[in-house]
Amino acid sequence: MASSSKGAAASSLCIKLVACLCFLGLSQGRGTAKPPFTLRNLPPLEKASSFPAMRHDSYDYIVVGGGTAGCPLAATLSLKYKVLVLERGGSPYGNRNVSYMENFHIGLSNTAPDSSSQAFVSTDGVINARARVLGGGTCINAGFYSRASSSFVQDVGWEEDLVNESYPWVEDKVVQWPKIAPWQAALRDGLVEAGVSPFNGYTYDHVSGTKVGGTIFDANGHRHTAADLLAAGDRNNLRVLLHASVHKIVFDSQQGRLRPRAIGVQFADEDGRLHQALLNNNRDSEIIISSGAIGSPQLLLLSGIGPKNDLKNHNIPVVLHNKYVGKGMADNPMNSIFIPTKSPPRQSLIETVGITEAGVFIEASSGFGQSEDSIHCHHGIMSAELSTVPPKQRSLELAREYAHNKLSLPKEVFQGGFILEKIDGPLSTGHLVLADTDVKNNPAVTFNYFSHPQDLSRCVYGIKTIEKILKTNSFAHLTPDDDAGYEIERVLNMSVRANVNLIPKHTNTTESLEQFCKDTVITIWHYHGGCHVGKVVDQQHRVLGVSGLRVVDGSTFSRSPGTNPQATVMMMGRYFGVKILRQRLGRAAGV
Repeated sequence: MASSSKGAAASSLCIKLVACLCFLGLSQGRGTAKPPFTLRNLPPLEKASSFPAMRHDSYDYIVVGGGTAGCPLAATLSLKYKVLVLERGGSPYGNRNVSYMENFHIGLSNTAPDSSSQAFVSTDGVINARARVLGGGTCINAGFYSRASSSFVQDVGWEEDLVNESYPWVEDKVVQWPKIAPWQAALRDGLVEAGVSPFNGYTYDHVSGTKVGGTIFDANGHRHTAADLLAAGDRNNLRVLLHASVHKIVFDSQQGRLRPRAIGVQFADEDGRLHQALLNNNRDSEIIISSGAIGSPQLLLLSGIGPKNDLKNHNIPVVLHNKYVGKGMADNPMNSIFIPTKSPPRQSLIETVGITEAGVFIEASSGFGQSEDSIHCHHGIMSAELSTVPPKQRSLELAREYAHNKLSLPKEVFQGGFILEKIDGPLSTGHLVLADTDVKNNPAVTFNYFSHPQDLSRCVYGIKTIEKILKTNSFAHLTPDDDAGYEIERVLNMSVRANVNLIPKHTNTTESLEQFCKDTVITIWHYHGGCHVGKVVDQQHRVLGVSGLRVVDGSTFSRSPGTNPQATVMMMGRYFGVKILRQRLGRAAGV
């Protein structure tokens, strides 16, 4: 009997020591040399219809959304536990509109039902997009990579040491330095000459002045996405299903339970057949929603978590009343100025940024490309022929008329680049509500652009900064007439046509910078909010009022991090993956 007790004690100690070593390994983030990162380790990407109808596998973690945060999160969790990823879109691999920079505009404007980009129009009249592909927003964005400021990290309460380990984990796998394009070099020099200084060189860090950031496009213009990060996981523990549209979270709300517990999800495959995926019975197992700032609050609402009156209006059974779900939605408003050039500029997306003390970011893009083998697409509401016409008034006749009239537009409209200004941390906020109960349809989203006067004054500051840049020597030699610079009135007039939204234009649009800001506001896809920390989720991103459920993505942000959020959202997936593993392994080790 005594011998048996000693054996059990030794076994228990051994388990704790192993768990403790694993815990320390995750804490360090370093250790023994690792093999080079390669996509050969990607797990199989299966169609959702392959999910077994009869055999009921269960999982330690079900990640809803294989996007910017979901992929690094799932890869990290799979190092120790069994993980299922449910992605509503298809694969980025072999999709030429995703993979190549020259097809950026084509892929983004494709509104076919199986495209990687799903367009939506906010109630404000601004055309926007959300990702519908494994890898999420990293598959359809402009590729710029820049970390959040140290103040952002402090404000959200993240552990600085772990943040500083998690960023390089991402960067080693998918980020490179750009070979800066001529248009980007002109902006770089123009910014410094206009007083947006100092020049901070090539850096991922968020620092005031002008800098060149990283990119997820390699030297050949090939895009590397968050989906690549799945190759850092354990393929034996990681299952990825594509075209899996999650309809709702399944809860156990048995009488006597203190709070509803998430136990699984219901999803439809590419053929519309319904399936149910379940967690195992371990109390630490969780559903983690990483469906983005549009998809995550939408799924909570469809699952019965949200304002009870709104849920009842759609006949959705109330699991938990929370008036904050879908609230506090914000989007960084952007306005762009079209600059004609004497020769067509080389295509470039975002590479250079000016970070001003006033909370305005200045960036640029140039050129338009399309490879010979790009995927033909259906433009729908993104069509240039229809974009300025309200949806209910669109017709083939109007499209033909627009196509005929645009032949009379001046040549310089098709030859040049854009300088962009966008507002950091807009004070104008809105909300998201369900339009219907079909998860494939977009909810109704309102951002209330420029409803706060401070946002409007910052936009005017941004336009005036661009005017200073246009008068610098760096831009004077780019003008068609080799004159001393551009007249702001001229480029504003051209930019009114170039900035496409469904907002009615006013007669004084180019006479008042405030009106120009309001009339020509567009997006650069940095929307956030809807599941704020302290209101919908706690500091550990666990959904308040229920158990077994977290949200890890940009819907939890009160402001968009840095100049561009993708770096921080990918880092966030890795960060929370490590934190969850540390906590779970620590509990197992009794530390």
